[in-house]
Amino acid sequence: MLLHLIYKKRVKENRAFALDIKERVKDKLCKHVTKIQRMPTELSSLPVIDVSALLNSNSNDNEQQEVALQIHQACRQWGFFYVQNHGVPLELQEKLLDLSRRFFSQSEETKMQISMSKGGRAWRGYFPVGNELTSGKPDGKEGLYFGTEIEDVNHPKVRDRIPLHGRNQFPSVNDDSIEFRQVILSYMNAIEHLGRVIMSGLARSLKLDTNFFDKNYFRDEPTCLFRIFNYPAAFCQQKGNENLWGVGEHTDYGMLTILLQDDIGGLQVKTSQGEWIQAPPISNTFVCNIGDMLDRMTAGYYRSTPHRVKNLSTTVDRLSFPFFLDPHWDAEVLPIPLDGVTTTSDDAEQRWDKASVHTFQGTYGDYLLKKVSKVFPDLAQEQIVIGPNSY
Repeated sequence: MLLHLIYKKRVKENRAFALDIKERVKDKLCKHVTKIQRMPTELSSLPVIDVSALLNSNSNDNEQQEVALQIHQACRQWGFFYVQNHGVPLELQEKLLDLSRRFFSQSEETKMQISMSKGGRAWRGYFPVGNELTSGKPDGKEGLYFGTEIEDVNHPKVRDRIPLHGRNQFPSVNDDSIEFRQVILSYMNAIEHLGRVIMSGLARSLKLDTNFFDKNYFRDEPTCLFRIFNYPAAFCQQKGNENLWGVGEHTDYGMLTILLQDDIGGLQVKTSQGEWIQAPPISNTFVCNIGDMLDRMTAGYYRSTPHRVKNLSTTVDRLSFPFFLDPHWDAEVLPIPLDGVTTTSDDAEQRWDKASVHTFQGTYGDYLLKKVSKVFPDLAQEQIVIGPNSY
């Protein structure tokens, strides 16, 4: 009888304990659901846009207008989007990835044979890890700088020693630079063409003529800059580097960036809610984002979006290939009259660098030179491309 009473008492206690646990779990779940409900309603992934209609001369106006609408929505909400069915051969992309990985696997002594300091005022060539700065802090990446190849020494920009113009220093793999040169130039030509096509769709999205940017800003010689970046996996593993980024928070200077990335991942985009989301690799796509000049042209209707990079792998280096399609060097970048568009106020106080893109006066070349000089201040002073107090 006594044992029976003890058993009943313990059963009752166990039931009370279980009920208490159930209520605690329920309370935690309710709080968790409340947190989820309070999260931004904004989508958590970037849109993927099929741009084949812009490339196909047989597509009709409705098809092209649909692509323009998707670009418009992406630019208004994100400032970032992926493009697929873009016409750039996959074989060319894979060749570029392979040759780049082989180049960066070489010794630093070998890579420094084409250091940027040897490129003169063209600012082309290789830089080692830590030499490029973002907001005054060294980036955890090494890289190669390229631009439009100008072989003619009598070209007006070369003759007048205008910075960021001239010949490239092409990397070698196994003492052979010819193949890499051909791949790089072929890729740059293909991406410039794609960029112009995307910008025709973007012009449509703003209810402008499709050739608006070609005619007014690119002309026959847009400012085309191409980078190959390698983010060593070992960088963030080194003592003291745990909290450093491959590239810190920033926006891009120009009009349109077209990015090829390998399968490692690590690109993050800041939403309008101030949260960071991943922009993971998607096979045979490019990531596009709008830069400060398009923000300026549209008076903030299309905003340039902050982003940053950290290699997600602890064992494999990350490769990325940003191509910047920007205005002609001598183009004066002014706000575009946009019918029926309400622009927003200057967001300098909310920007990552607290600098307004809407107040500067001058050409795109002026703007770009000041920005790039902050990235490589020692090189800027060495080449005397800008006064020491100008940045």
